Amino acid sequence: MAEAQQVPASRVADLVRAGRVRVALFLPQSTKDPATGEIRGDVHLTETARAFAARLGVELQLVEYPTPTQAMEGLNTGACDVAFMGNDSSRAGEIGFSPPIFELDYTYLVPAGSSIHRIADADRPGIRIAVVRNHASTLTLSRIVKHAELVYADTPGPTFDLLRTGRADVFASVGFVLQGFSTRLPGSQVLEERCGANLMAMAVAKGRAGLLAYVSEFVEQAKASGLAQRAVERSGLRGLHVAPPASK
Repeated sequence: MAEAQQVPASRVADLVRAGRVRVALFLPQSTKDPATGEIRGDVHLTETARAFAARLGVELQLVEYPTPTQAMEGLNTGACDVAFMGNDSSRAGEIGFSPPIFELDYTYLVPAGSSIHRIADADRPGIRIAVVRNHASTLTLSRIVKHAELVYADTPGPTFDLLRTGRADVFASVGFVLQGFSTRLPGSQVLEERCGANLMAMAVAKGRAGLLAYVSEFVEQAKASGLAQRAVERSGLRGLHVAPPASK
């Protein structure tokens, strides 16, 4: 990003003065070391966040939230500056979004012996689909599922427990997240088909037009320069792709 055109400092003057940019992550994007309290995020997100901080010339601080809703609240109360979040239309009135930088495939995790082999098999009366409340994948499913019932938990762990304990028939989320949970449920499998994609963008507080423009330029430069693709490759995550360039 060294060759990136420098933009007027007034758009990010508060971040430069503070000497830091606080980037919000929420479960399951991040984990916290119980001994040290250090926050570790998904590789593609932390590498992008580091590049963003370097472009600003400031320190990167990761801030962890349990849920997307709390991360959005953090943006709008000034407790963090930027978040990585799915650009869903239901959120557009609350925060500002850059163009997407990554696409994350959505799919299903099913237990051993399940009769669900394809995405369409799950949308039947009597089928219970476990979802994370207010997650981008859940917002997508709520618009396309016609017959199955969505059953909710607030964070990924308890949502997986709905499937593990038989209170749900399917767990819907991002594919690589489900791969991690599948190792904890013998015989389970993640479907190859996808039921949508998370258009992962960088989000800022509503009304911060200058910062949003700066972030949006960074996102497009990250895609064009190969920075985003390198982050995807280093992550090694299934179903993670660089989003296409924004249309002019």
